[in-house]
Parts: sequence; C-alpha cells; structure tokens
Amino acid sequence: MISRKFFTLDVFTKTALAGNPLAVVLDSNGLSDQAMQSIAKEFNLSETVFVFPPEDQANRAALRIFTPAAELPFAGHPTVGTAVLMVLLDGYASSSFGLEEKVGPVACTASRISVREGEAIFTLPHLPERIAEPAPSPIIAEALGVAVDEIGFDDHRPLIASAGVGFNFVPLKSKDAVTRASIKGANWTEAFKAAGRPNAFIYTSEAVEAGHHFHARMFAPHLGISEDPATGSAVAAFARAFVDFEKPEDGTHRIVIEQGYAMGRPSQIALEMDIAKGALVAARIGGSAVIVSEGTLRV
Repeated sequence: MISRKFFTLDVFTKTALAGNPLAVVLDSNGLSDQAMQSIAKEFNLSETVFVFPPEDQANRAALRIFTPAAELPFAGHPTVGTAVLMVLLDGYASSSFGLEEKVGPVACTASRISVREGEAIFTLPHLPERIAEPAPSPIIAEALGVAVDEIGFDDHRPLIASAGVGFNFVPLKSKDAVTRASIKGANWTEAFKAAGRPNAFIYTSEAVEAGHHFHARMFAPHLGISEDPATGSAVAAFARAFVDFEKPEDGTHRIVIEQGYAMGRPSQIALEMDIAKGALVAARIGGSAVIVSEGTLRV
C-alpha cells in the first residue's frame, strides 16, 4: 500500500463550496488505468486528475483526467484547478508552464491570490472545429423537454464542435427554458450521439449576473455526470459557436459564461478569443480556484 497526497479544489469560483469540485492526486506513478478509474469513481466528482512527472522536463507535469466513468484527453476545469494547485505548492507569486495532457501540451499561466486561492489561464492546444451535423431540432427538443420554438436565438442554432472533446451546443431563447430543460431519457442518445459521447451544453444570452454574457447548463450522463457545474472544455469548443454566430470584429474578445447556478454551485468561466481577418486564431480559458481539502490516499 502506497500513501499518495491529494487535494480537492473548487474551480471557476473564488468561493469554497461553489464552482466545480476537482480532486488532484499527486505522485500517481504505479497506478494502473483501472486503479485511476476506480479512484475517480470513489471521489465521484465530475473529474479527478492524476499527476505524473512530465515526459518533457520543460513542462511542469503530465496529467491523466478521469470522470467517474471514463478518461478524457482534455478538460478545462482540471487544467485550471491543477495549474492553480501547482503554483500554490511551488510557492510562486506567478508562473508560466506546460501541462502535458493526452490532447497535447497545454500552456498555462497561474498566479497566487492567497495561500489557498489562485487563478489560471491556459491557451487552447487545438482551436475548436465543427465535427458533425446536429440532430433535427424536434429530436433535440424532445430529448431536453423543451418546445421546438424555444431552440435558437438571434443567429445561434444547434452546433457540434470540439477543441479536444466533442460537445452538442443547444441555444435556447430564455433562461427559463434553460432552467426547465433536463435529461428526458428515451431519445437522448439519438439526439446527441454525433458528438461522440452524448452530451448537451445548453445556453442562452439571458444571464443571471450583470457583466456575464451567457448562462449555461451541461448534461453528460454517459460520462457519469448527470449535470456539470462548470465545463471548461465545452467553453473552449463554444468559441466556435461564438465566432460563427456572433461574427466578432478583428481583435481580442473576452466573454464570461456562467454555469452551475441551477445546481447551487455558481461558476464563472472566462473565454478570450483572438480574431484576425474574421477567423479565430487563438483562444484561452481562465478562472479562479480555491483549495478546499487535502489528505492521503492509501492505495
């Protein structure tokens, strides 16, 4: 039996017991894939990170990311949370480094706010692309339990995109429709299977808090996540929807997406996008994280 240090953090929030919880297991050498999956199921959080020495010593660490049901090649709140934890453990006021994920190296900058709180921003290793055509709106509406005429607002329409993980994006006309939506069961897989693992990131431009640009919820039952409080990898892919539907002018644009409010876990995810000649040329995800607990695994 080996003792392994772990921390839990709340990510995309400055307040403990809000945002999206994350477990980070340090010194993960020797753990099999099955053991990591079992530990992630034991924590039963949307994601658990396992930290390994990097293959390239220029990077800070290598990460494996697991939901309770599957491994992911890339995820946003594990990247932000682990980057914050690294800068806090290293004792730096601010630091830039790479984190190796299955999607590739991810460039991060993290800063310490207090002994247990920090903030981080990372550059998307891959720009988001459309990867499939969405299901017809009547099928999507039935799967979510909303009316067909509640799907879409302004120029926004359903879209499937990936920046490492595929997501179904479903724009809804109002915050009320987003609140009423749920996993209705029967045709869920049919409606959302084109993204890979069926999921739905539903959003509206009616935000709860001033200064926020979109209000969202995220369902991913096939990953063992009935609803996710904050989904950075979805927001990374959402850059494709924002650029395609909003058609922003050249320059840098920053928006804030609020998520988790329906769960009592308010989260704020910052998305920065660089546009040149009408095209997305770079994007970054940022947010805060706070350490909530630490302990020892004996496995």
